[in-house]
Amino acid sequence: MNKVIIAQLRGIVGSEYVMDKLEDRICYSFDATFRDSKPDVVVKPGSVAEIVKIMQLANQYGIPVTPMGAATGLSGGAVPLKGGICLGLTRLNKIINIDVANKLAIVEPGIVTEDFSNAVARTGMLFYPPDPASSKTSTLGGNIAECAGGPRGVKYGITRDYVLGLEVVLPDGQIVELGNQVDGEMSGPDWTMLFVGSEGTLGVVTKIIVRLADKPDAKQTLLAVFNSLDDAAMAVGKIITSGTIPTTLEIMDNLTIRAVDDYLKAGLPIEAEAILLIEVDGAKITVEKQSHQVIQICKRCGASEVQVATTTEDIDRLWRARRAISPACGQINPTKISEDATVPRSKVPEMVRRVKEIAKKHNLKMVIFGHAGDGNLHPNILTNKHDHAEMERVELAVEDLFRAALELGGTLSGEHGIGYMKAPFLKWEVGEVGFAAGQKVKQAFDPKNIVNPGKMFMCDRS
Repeated sequence: MNKVIIAQLRGIVGSEYVMDKLEDRICYSFDATFRDSKPDVVVKPGSVAEIVKIMQLANQYGIPVTPMGAATGLSGGAVPLKGGICLGLTRLNKIINIDVANKLAIVEPGIVTEDFSNAVARTGMLFYPPDPASSKTSTLGGNIAECAGGPRGVKYGITRDYVLGLEVVLPDGQIVELGNQVDGEMSGPDWTMLFVGSEGTLGVVTKIIVRLADKPDAKQTLLAVFNSLDDAAMAVGKIITSGTIPTTLEIMDNLTIRAVDDYLKAGLPIEAEAILLIEVDGAKITVEKQSHQVIQICKRCGASEVQVATTTEDIDRLWRARRAISPACGQINPTKISEDATVPRSKVPEMVRRVKEIAKKHNLKMVIFGHAGDGNLHPNILTNKHDHAEMERVELAVEDLFRAALELGGTLSGEHGIGYMKAPFLKWEVGEVGFAAGQKVKQAFDPKNIVNPGKMFMCDRS
């Protein structure tokens, strides 16, 4: 990185927000995956005007720019593969407005997801449904970039279902306003959705307009315990086809249960082969009816017991257990490869069987958990990246997981994105023509390939 350019960057944002020491560059070289790549410099702007100047400078000199929020991504989307500038966006963390009357909010991208959700909840009337497991640390801008989901996705949908508009700084420094505060984008093509899930490859999101939902009157949390993982998977399909759409429908296999209980001492049924964490919400009378129906379905599908969480403490204990899965599994082996291959809901039992077969075939420790209610399973391979022989088997297992999901009519990713970890397989899903079209979109917005190069349709990893 040219010292003259470093000086110009310091002139834009101030010296304290430009970091080029090795230790700082290492801190911004990775996300939640197991590969890393150091930027040449880390720059943390505090305003849209500063981002405009940074992008103009980068465009002038052809410097790669990788936007980064909290770096909780699971596909390598925020890793600065080509060096250059790592653009840290966490200083842009304001809630500009929560509009109760119109059920929307305007925020900056660096706001932590849970902080925003809590602020909306304090209105007493509304809530923000998307709730990724990383919500305590992930940012809303990162959620937009990856189109994050979460446990409530079964009933309420995922991030894209709540984005009404975006302000974006394009690679050449121009600002574009997308969508509106009424219906998102109904006056022509939906340009807003082009940027949701684009992983920072088309521009830098600097402002977000999201719709909010009415807070439900009541909710009920259930824990169904199964002696068979297949039975648990079958119950998922039966619940969905019953007409009851739960708020959440999460699955955990035995290895996951044991890891979490060892980590939290949460009192989970460690002898169970699988558990389902289920929540229903809505009007009180509806919740009572749906809870009863879910309990009966689980018992017919072989549940040995169904626990009803009756206190706030019980509910919090169960959700702490669900959100602790990632750190808990990290204690089994140091490298956790988290996939989110997603299949149609009716194919969940078959995908569960495929995952078990793949783990056995490649002799790997693999846990199964995730948002089973919308087919978004999270098979995680627990390995050690320094064991090269095992990592070769891991690569083969990942390919098998992707093939299985696509064969069952699914997708490579339900919420973690493509980044560069899955980019080599993207043609399997979109085909040669679709891949070429994606490259043309990227080139139209970013002809110099400046923003987040090496990801998605521009991946050059062999």
